[in-house]
Parts: sequence; structure tokens; C-alpha cells
Amino acid sequence: MTSFRPAPAWLSDAVFYQIYPQSFADSDGDGIGDFNGITEHLDHLAWLGVDAVWINPCFESPFRDAGYDISDYLSLAPRYGTDDDLAEVVEQAERRGIRVLLDLVAGHTSDRHPWFTASAGDPDDHRYIWAAEGCPAGFVRSPGNRHGAYLPNFFDSQPALNFGYARMDPAEPWRQSVDAEGPRANRAALRDIMDHWLRLGLAGFRVDMAHSLVKDDPDRSATAGVWTELRGWLDAAHPEAVLLSEWGDPAVSVPAGFHADFFLQFGGPTNGGPLRSLWNNGEGTDNEGWDPLACFFDPSGKGSPRTFVEAWQAAREAIGGAGHIALPTSNHDFSRLNCGPRTAEQLPAAFAFQLTWPTLPAIYYGDEIGMRYIPGLPDTEGSVLGPRYNRAGSRTPMQWDDSANAGFSTARADRLYLPVDPDPGRPTVAAQMADERSLLHLVHRLIALRKATPGLGPDGSVEVLHSGYPFVYVRGGRHLVVINPRSAPATFTTDVVGEAGPRALEAEGVEAASGLVTARGFGYGVFDLGPASA
Repeated sequence: MTSFRPAPAWLSDAVFYQIYPQSFADSDGDGIGDFNGITEHLDHLAWLGVDAVWINPCFESPFRDAGYDISDYLSLAPRYGTDDDLAEVVEQAERRGIRVLLDLVAGHTSDRHPWFTASAGDPDDHRYIWAAEGCPAGFVRSPGNRHGAYLPNFFDSQPALNFGYARMDPAEPWRQSVDAEGPRANRAALRDIMDHWLRLGLAGFRVDMAHSLVKDDPDRSATAGVWTELRGWLDAAHPEAVLLSEWGDPAVSVPAGFHADFFLQFGGPTNGGPLRSLWNNGEGTDNEGWDPLACFFDPSGKGSPRTFVEAWQAAREAIGGAGHIALPTSNHDFSRLNCGPRTAEQLPAAFAFQLTWPTLPAIYYGDEIGMRYIPGLPDTEGSVLGPRYNRAGSRTPMQWDDSANAGFSTARADRLYLPVDPDPGRPTVAAQMADERSLLHLVHRLIALRKATPGLGPDGSVEVLHSGYPFVYVRGGRHLVVINPRSAPATFTTDVVGEAGPRALEAEGVEAASGLVTARGFGYGVFDLGPASA
């Protein structure tokens, strides 16, 4: 494994919070969230206890894919505000002990990026992948004077930047090696982009589709080599910066140079099986090509945590001390926790697991109050990926209070980026802040407990006692965690529970005494077993 500079100390027990800027808070009444709206609500994040914020792409874009089609990496989209506005987010977040990361789209640009418009008229330009003649399968016909076609990376409007091919093929003469002129220029461009924003005080980047750079790279080794090179540069130029990857395979991406990688709904040997085995209940964002897999956090009780636990164990063994595995509650591409048959009463158990398992937690905006995935929304900025996969349902406005538009914006409702949850009983930050029994307060307490208890963090040991219903494990040799995500009660016998029972630190519907753990439906508990078990 390549030796990298150790990760910044703050990352070792960080809690991340993802902000979809279009939908978080609108300060100027145009119906779209912005930087000043984020600044106005930083106190909420500080109170919650998060350490770092990741903001989805906020650069110049035609927004055919919600900003993941960038037309200028060094300019911010006016709808979010100015460079000074972003600087204010960073400065005010820093005052509250919160770091800010941006989203780096490394593998493609918009077809309106000046790089692409120039390349579409110059057959000697190799910044993108071009087939000189015809239109091979998977390519898109040239929109300019250049003959042939280009390779897209996602939508047709997102031409793939050329980082080379891992394997040559005489039948495909457009393939270039990773050391050809075009790939070298693109690696240099990534360094320039990162350097520009890091010098303005950003803490790092979450890298979109990080696995997608080098083509025909079945084991991703050539792509890993690109990131190893970039991490070497980053360690020297910006030693306190971090890189998180959208790869979905921590066993490969972290040794390649990322400080952390997410378990995602795709990626890895089972195409996202570990995350989907926890949360995906077939509603909201569901890909018909995914293998059917009963999820553990479901009232029916047909799932199992084994798929996740075994994948986590394998990835942890592969990574060693080189980096971290991150676990999201959801994200802008995947259903929220509160989706379909999973309702608000089931979310406390989900967060009790999320904040006591040895991963870096990543809370998607609004999940801390139990916002719903909203079905049936129109295709918005490329949100629809399939007949049962509309990402807009996870991108609706943050629900701050019971004022118009749930406090997100003063714009008319028909001018909002997406409609607010129409349910009159929708959760809000204000209502839950006033109720100490709310999910919001529970998440706040669990984050505080995690920070005060090193054994509950990513470096603490974990011993799984029962990988069923209830899910029972011991953290740091001292803290017993019991999670029952199904509606029916569940029991488990264990000799780690003495006659008097352990001390409850955070529990609802779980009792433990005399060797027996009893959990009501949707019950959860975190207990201190005492120093004798340490």
C-alpha cells in the first residue's frame, strides 16, 4: 500500500452533513437556496454537533444535471451567490468549528464548457475522448465541426474528460494511454482546480464518480493510480485537506489515496449491496436492475445486517489505518430514510445505529428531522433516471418552521426549485427544537454521546453479538448497542448483561438485565456495561 501523509486529526471522528444548496435555505426570495441561506443556518449545524459540511456542486452550469455538468470550475453559479458569499460561509462555519468541503466533478464537464466547445472544433485536441469516424456504441455525435463522436460519462450533455484507457485495442484507435498528452493535461487541471479553492479556505472535496476516470479499467487499478498521484500532490501542497470519494468501494478507493469513501447504493463487488441491505425498501429511488434484497431497516423484519457487517469487515481489513469508511443516511441520489413503508417512528433506531457504528456518519440535510421522500415530482434538472428512480423526491426544500414554504423561501410556491412536502404534519426544525423527545434532539444527543465516548467512534472496537433482530453489538469493550428496526418485539440472551443490567445512556423500548435483552418494535438502546467489561 502506498504510504500517504496521515489524515488530519479532525477527520478521525468527524460527523458530516450534506447540503444540497438549491434546497437548503433561500435568502433572497428567488425560490432557490443560496450561500447566504447556508450562513444564516450555521447555528443549527453547530448545535446539532456536525464537524464538516459537504456542499453539492455550486459552480457555473447549465444545470442539466443539477450542477454536475460544470461549465466553469473556477466560477460560482450566480444563483448561489458570489465568491465573497462562499467565503462568508467558510469563515462563519470555521468560527463554529465546522469545515466546508465542495463537490469536485472530476470525470466530465458540461458540453458547454469552453474546453469542450474548443475540442469539438479541433481534431488535435485530446482533452476529451473522441472517435474520429462514425459513432461507436455509447458515443454521441459531434456537435461541432470536428468529425466523429465523443464519449459521455453520464448524460449525453456530460462529455467524459480523457484520463486514458487502461488497455489498448487496435479496433478502437481513439484509446490513449494514461500518460498521453490529453490525460496529463487533465490531471494538471484537477490540481489547478483543487489548488484554487483550497487556497480560499476550503477543507477539501467530495469527488463525484471518482471511479470513472480511466476507461476500460476493470480492476480500477489505473484509476487508482491517478488518485495516488493526486493524493501525493495534495499531501505536499495542502496537507490539511481531505478527499472523500463517490466510489462505493472503500477497499479500493482508500488505498488509492482517498481519506474516506462512502458505502453507496452502487459500487463494489455487489453493486451497492451493503448500503441497500440497510435502507433500500424498494420505494423512492429504486433501480430495476438491482438484485432483490430485503433491507434490515424495515418493519417486516425480513432483512439482516449480515450483508453490511461482512462488507464493512472486509473493507476495514483492506484499509487498515489508511483511512475511513463513511456511511450516509441518504443522499441527493438515493431515497431518504423516511420513505415508503419506513415512517418517522422507525427513524430513531436507524440513527442509533448510524451514530454508534464505527464509520464516519454523513447526515443528509433534513434527515435529522425525518423529512420524507416525496414521490410523483416532475423531472427537475435531470432528476429522473428511470421509471422508478426520481431523485427529486430526496431534494425538496428544507423544512425550517411552519411559515410559508416551511421557512425555506419567501418566493411564491410556484417559483420554488421543488415543492415543499405538502403534508400539513410535516416535521420542522422549529417544532422539533421545542420538543426534547423529538428525533432532532435524539440525533443531537447521540452525536454528543459519540464525541464524548471514544469507544463509539470509528477507532473503537466492535464485537457483534447478534446479527439479526435485535442487532446487538459491543463498542470499545464497554458499550452495548441494541437496535430493533422491525415492528415486532425481539429478544436476545447474552452473558455480557449482568443481573442488575447495564446503565442506559440513550434508550427507548429496550431493557437489559439478568442475561436477557428485550426490545420492543423499533426499539433501540445504548448502554454502559461498566469498567468490568472494558
